[in-house]
Amino acid sequence: MREQIPREGDAFPISFFENELSELPNREGPLHWHPEFEIAKAETGVLEYQVGQTHIVLKAGDSLLVNRNLLHSVRQVAGDLPDPMPVVVFSGTLIAPETGTIYQKYIEPIADCESLPFVVFRQQEEWCRNIRCLVEDMFANLKQRKPCYEMAVQRDLSGLFEALYRHWDVLPKSQATGIQLRSQVRVQKMLAYMYAHYAEPITFADIAAAASISRSEAARCFHEYMDCSPVHALIRYRLQTAHRLLHDTDLTVQEISLACGFRSTNYFGRQFRKIYGYTPGQVRNLGK
Repeated sequence: MREQIPREGDAFPISFFENELSELPNREGPLHWHPEFEIAKAETGVLEYQVGQTHIVLKAGDSLLVNRNLLHSVRQVAGDLPDPMPVVVFSGTLIAPETGTIYQKYIEPIADCESLPFVVFRQQEEWCRNIRCLVEDMFANLKQRKPCYEMAVQRDLSGLFEALYRHWDVLPKSQATGIQLRSQVRVQKMLAYMYAHYAEPITFADIAAAASISRSEAARCFHEYMDCSPVHALIRYRLQTAHRLLHDTDLTVQEISLACGFRSTNYFGRQFRKIYGYTPGQVRNLGK
C-alpha cells in the first residue's frame, strides 16, 4: 500500500527529485502514497496537486508540505516548459529519533493530525516567508551537496517544523470524516492491487475484491478520488507504464503492449493515441 522510494540510506532518510515532470506523459503523475512527508515547489509553471480529495493550485514560488500516508498526485496545468518542480520525500526521524522528546513533541503531532493533510506556503503570504527561505535553502543544499550539507538539510527541516509548531493555531485544518478515511484506505488497497497486477488480465470484480467491497462501492470510491471508473484507472496506469517503457527500453510496441496487460496491440495503440494524442511509435521517433 505504498510507493517504494529509493533513499540515501536509513542513516539519512531523505530523497531529492527534480525535473520529473519532463519525463511524465502530459506532465502528470499517478496517485501514490508513502509513509514519509513530502515537500514540493512550483518553480516556473502552475501545478495542481491533489491530496486526498482536495485539489491545490501552486503558482510559481508556492510550495507545500504533504503529510504522510496520504494519496496525492501532481500535474502541470500551465507553462510552456516542464516545471523543474524540486521535491523532497523524508522521514521525520531525519530531524530526531522517534523515541526522543523533539520527535514526540514537534513531529508526531503533525504526522498524526488527520485534520492537517497538507500545508501550503504561498509566495505572497507573510507568515510563511521564513519557511519559504528554509525550503529554498534545503533544495540548494541537496543540489550542491557541499561539505556538511546533511547537517544543513537537517537544520532547515528542523526550522520548518518549528515554524509549523509556532503557527499551529493559524494553520488551516480540514477534518476528514470517517467515510472519507475509509474511502482512502479502500482506494489505496485497490490501487496497490492494480499496480501489482496491471500486467495480468484483471477485472473490475478483482479490483473491488482487493478492498473487500462491492463493485458499486469501488466505483463510488474511484469517482471521489480519481473522477473515473476503476477500469479506466487501470487502463490509464497501463498506458503510463507503457509510455515509460517506450521511452526507456528497446522493447517492441507489441512486447510492451503485452507486458502492460493489453492483449491486442491495435487496441493498445488506439487507447494510447486517445490519451496522449500521438501513437506509441512516435514516442521513439519524436523523443516524446
